[in-house]
Amino acid sequence: MPEGRAPGRDVPPPEDVAVGFAQALRAEGVAVPPGATVGFATALGAVRAQRPSELYWAGRATLVHRPEDVAAFDRAFGRFFGGVARGAAPPALRSVELHVDAADEDQATPGVGDDRPPGETVTVRWSPVEVLRHRDLATCTPEELAETHRLIGDLAVHAAQRRSRRRRPAARGAGPLDVRSTIRRALRTGGEVTRPVTTERRQRPRRLVLLLDVSGSMGPYARSLARFAHAAVAARRRGGVEVFALGTRVTRISRELATHDPDEALRCAADAVADWSGGTRLGDGLRRFNDRWGVRGVARGAVVVILSDGWDRGDPAVLADEMARLRRVVHRLVWVNPLKASPGYAPLARGMAAALPHVDDFVEGHSLASLEALARIVGEPAVRGGARVMPAGGGPVGW
Repeated sequence: MPEGRAPGRDVPPPEDVAVGFAQALRAEGVAVPPGATVGFATALGAVRAQRPSELYWAGRATLVHRPEDVAAFDRAFGRFFGGVARGAAPPALRSVELHVDAADEDQATPGVGDDRPPGETVTVRWSPVEVLRHRDLATCTPEELAETHRLIGDLAVHAAQRRSRRRRPAARGAGPLDVRSTIRRALRTGGEVTRPVTTERRQRPRRLVLLLDVSGSMGPYARSLARFAHAAVAARRRGGVEVFALGTRVTRISRELATHDPDEALRCAADAVADWSGGTRLGDGLRRFNDRWGVRGVARGAVVVILSDGWDRGDPAVLADEMARLRRVVHRLVWVNPLKASPGYAPLARGMAAALPHVDDFVEGHSLASLEALARIVGEPAVRGGARVMPAGGGPVGW
């Protein structure tokens, strides 16, 4: 569209208008990437802008990304479109209301009890829970941390299923024939087999084993991860979840975390662990765990989750050997590292580098959202063939 021509009749194609106006904006010093120009052309084709206000807001919404560029946009718009009135309010917008959603309040239906006509008010909702889901646990205030711990306690943590040796009646035509039950049922019909009885194997959850690093370097996250362990124990009241604290020694804290009250459970666990916030020797700790519990039966066929930042004062070769030893008996081996979410993180620590080749999943553990993802991971079937690295907000990619 030539400069000085108002929108109306005989308007050029949207692509030409978008390219020309983008050049006018760049002349005013506004950075307009090619994707924004394409978006403006798409908006023009979608809204079929014929009025100045529609054209103005189509460009404002797609081409302006910083508040300080609004004045330059207005100047370019007035010069390019011939002094058309600028800054008009959107035709459908009259007022904006901000509604804060509280976790313990019922959400009111918009418009109920309001005598204003529909479409006159735009309601914007903000939820503090959604903000907390992605906040780093190490940066939370005490109030935010208490709310996050309450949300962690609501997580449903269930391990992957396995086929049991016990059998149950199956749907018609599925599974092998149960001769004894079929004959017993045939007695009711004079020996005539009207419906054979078949069976199938039952599904049972695998054992879940959590190894929690309670060393000083894990201080900002250890209590929150212990809350996650308590949620896992609470989800399996009949057992099936074992929790161990790793420091300079190995302490079994499954019984302490079995208390219903999470605060009391964490106090009991802290009292039972003599080396909480002390040093750590992951290799020696895993050796003790394998010798006394892991290889002897606790970890066999189980989903094992190690929650640690990978900092180890011991020999990394010992850690690598014990990880390989543990890997041979488990169903799935997951390593949760809260530092993985840090910008530019790479597993350069000797302990982490030695352990990574032996894990199935290498995931984050720094926020509520990452712990929700962890709860889903432990319930999935194992994936062999190298570690899966779970990036923030995405699916698994190869390491």
